[in-house]
Amino acid sequence: MPHVTIEYVIMLPLLILQVILFPLTAGWLMNIWVDSRRTLALQEAASNLGSTIQQIYLTLNHTTIPVGTTITQKSNVPAFIEDYSYTGNATLKTVSNLASSSSKVLTITLRLRTVGTTVTTSVIMGQNVQWQESTFTSNSTKAGISGAKKLAGTVSLSFTG
Repeated sequence: MPHVTIEYVIMLPLLILQVILFPLTAGWLMNIWVDSRRTLALQEAASNLGSTIQQIYLTLNHTTIPVGTTITQKSNVPAFIEDYSYTGNATLKTVSNLASSSSKVLTITLRLRTVGTTVTTSVIMGQNVQWQESTFTSNSTKAGISGAKKLAGTVSLSFTG
């Protein structure tokens, strides 16, 4: 009989530890997985927006496009990522390279509302681009990107909606 008591003394704490530790560990791992999945989906949306902005810029920057031309592209990114809407903004910085010509880098930042997940992506533009201060709201029906070719070949870009 003493062997059964020793087994209970050894096994009972292990069983209690498994009952408490396993659900906590599983929940922790699921939270990490969900956060990673949200971040990946948000990064994909940011890359898609960056690509669309770059395509609009390259189109308007072409010499055959007349001054005064405006292009508006409705956003094709999802309005919600796991039931959370997101907002975005962008900043434009001039970067000089070794060939003494300068280009500009547009850094797009997207943030999931409520959750707070944030991602950034960068797009290389030419020196004749201007970014108009604007905010991207994913669940807006007018969410998109607008571009216009202005005097002296300047291309002005912004979020719409």
